[in-house]
Amino acid sequence: MKILVTGGLGFIGSHTVLELLANGHEVLIADNLSNSKIEVLDKIENISGQKPKFFQIDVTEKAPTQEIFAKEKIEGLIHFAGLKAVGESVEIPLKYYYNNLLSTINLAELCLQYGVGKFVFSSSATVYGEQPSPFREEMPLLPTTNPYGETKAMSERILTDAARVNRGFNVILLRYFNPIGAHPSGLIGEDPNGIPNNLMPYVARVASGKLPFLSIFGDDYETSDGTGVRDYIHVVDLAQGHVKAIESEKTGLNIYNLGTGQGTSVLELVNAFIAANKIDVPYKIVERRPGDIAISFADASKAKAELGWQTKLDLIDMVKSSWNFEKRQKSEVH
Repeated sequence: MKILVTGGLGFIGSHTVLELLANGHEVLIADNLSNSKIEVLDKIENISGQKPKFFQIDVTEKAPTQEIFAKEKIEGLIHFAGLKAVGESVEIPLKYYYNNLLSTINLAELCLQYGVGKFVFSSSATVYGEQPSPFREEMPLLPTTNPYGETKAMSERILTDAARVNRGFNVILLRYFNPIGAHPSGLIGEDPNGIPNNLMPYVARVASGKLPFLSIFGDDYETSDGTGVRDYIHVVDLAQGHVKAIESEKTGLNIYNLGTGQGTSVLELVNAFIAANKIDVPYKIVERRPGDIAISFADASKAKAELGWQTKLDLIDMVKSSWNFEKRQKSEVH
């Protein structure tokens, strides 16, 4: 298939591009480089031996996005492009609503106009809000904790309504949990611009001495050690889930959780990183962060039953590959 991947040079996008190429698909990438780096394109070529066609555009702008659809016979779309920091979304909500909703609407309209029958959307466990875990796909959308989650839920509703009335427009919503880890080559991983918003790249940068210490947001949650519990999933497993989704023959609207089905606390993750990599990570307990919930993990049985997908990599694989990527980055700089 010829597949357009928006946000394809980002953390999850780049790993998914590699898995698509490994499965024989032709890949086009659209990315505005707002939270990714152009060098990732060369790294994808280095790993796969193939260089996907790249378009530096913002998919909130319809005219340049339409040019891609008009020139290329796209058969499937995987939509990652979007702003994704929970804390930042609380501070600048309008930017999140504009970017995340307009990009989804533009892409859905273009898929309908140009007969692209497969749309895989990168959604999030935040759409479940503060319901008891494990989260199951049939639960109601309750993303009341932050604007980022609201944009994911709204995008899901937009795509759900479009799939309902447009026969042949087949949508898969992938709700995933907390992707961490890096490609086994060490060439690509989570490398955000500026100070990381996500836990694992922050841990890795503290371990390498780039940042002084890790802030753990709250130790008074009702969990085993007081820190938040999340379902951490290796990014390579997650990428393979996207391949299974785009290759699926399911019609209409389908929704899947992509997670391990197990919760791990922030402290457990940090301690696993320290033990597996034999390196210290200084940390401080600070106040809770707005928009965070205590416990979030998946029931991923539906993806296994219907897509034939399940995770293969464990927490040690995640923390080791993250550190391997960070060390590789450090050596490249020096």
